[in-house]
Amino acid sequence: MSVTIRAINTKADFKKFVQFPFDLYKNNKYWVPPIKDDELKSLMPETNPVMKYCKAAFWLAEKDGKVVGRIGAIINPAANEKYGEKMCRMTRLEFIDDAVVFSKLIETVEQWALAEGMDGVHGPLGFTNLDHQAMLIEGFDQLPSIASEYHMDYYKKHIEAHGYEKEIDWIEFKLKVLKEIPEKAVKLNELIKKRYNLTVRSFNNKEELKAVALQVFHLLNTSFDELFSFVKMPDDVLTFYINKYIEVLNPKFVKVVEDPDKKIIGFIVSLPSLSEAMQKAKGKLFPFGFVHIMKALKKPKVADLLLTGIHPDWQAQGVSALLITELQQIMIEHGVEWVETTGMIETNEKAINHWKNYEHIQHKRKRCYRKMLR
Repeated sequence: MSVTIRAINTKADFKKFVQFPFDLYKNNKYWVPPIKDDELKSLMPETNPVMKYCKAAFWLAEKDGKVVGRIGAIINPAANEKYGEKMCRMTRLEFIDDAVVFSKLIETVEQWALAEGMDGVHGPLGFTNLDHQAMLIEGFDQLPSIASEYHMDYYKKHIEAHGYEKEIDWIEFKLKVLKEIPEKAVKLNELIKKRYNLTVRSFNNKEELKAVALQVFHLLNTSFDELFSFVKMPDDVLTFYINKYIEVLNPKFVKVVEDPDKKIIGFIVSLPSLSEAMQKAKGKLFPFGFVHIMKALKKPKVADLLLTGIHPDWQAQGVSALLITELQQIMIEHGVEWVETTGMIETNEKAINHWKNYEHIQHKRKRCYRKMLR
């Protein structure tokens, strides 16, 4: 039988959409599965407020009654206005190693994009920069963090054969945690705090985190504004992401810096690695997934560095070094040996050069592709 592409709009079909990667990567020891309910909520207008600000469509590829691929398309008007273009975002692409399946999926998105008045397609990108983005092209033998992506190694050949070219890459590092903080770094920290009258805030529980979460995400909107594809998020969308991630954070692994007026000017959000725990959870929090996650939060050997943001007015004042040193101390206390960064845009030289001061391995690379249709 031939491959058919079917637009979906029912919850039952979206469940198939979410399930497909679990079937595709079933025997892959590196893929880290998400929580199925979270993925489903991210696709439904009634549970994901970002749908109010974007237009989206999703399709399944089927053959002999079996799902063999999936894809989504997003139009983000705010992004197109900011960057002065008419682009459709291709999203959540997954497929078996079959050129016909891929071609039909991507051509469906291209036709939809043209019908919606778009000039081209790029991605994989999500609704926001906190959603799924980019395609893994290097590092297929590495375990990703829960905030990163994993894909089959054949994706690259299919998308490039269809005329898609590199737009930008994200790179990821694995960093060795110091056994102790150098005295020089400790003195520098104290000097920075004293010179600018800064305070580093630590957190003991999630209630303390929740109290500052929206302020932190407002700073994210400001500090990320110049990054590729970023669009500022309204409060309802920020709250959606806060509620999604805060329950799995260990508050000890979050630090913020406040200026003399108690305004947050910098933050760093890390997390004991949950990759192996999520593999054991197999897409479900209950009955056993939550137990695996809680156990992983307590005695980690690896931590994931999720987000770092500094207000533009403070980016040359040593706030980043201050946050990293403070976080390292917590990691040392918890016995963390390695840190996994999430993707850093290859043009973000400040961030990349900072991590090169540590013993590190640049072990993963993800790519956003682009194709103009007219």
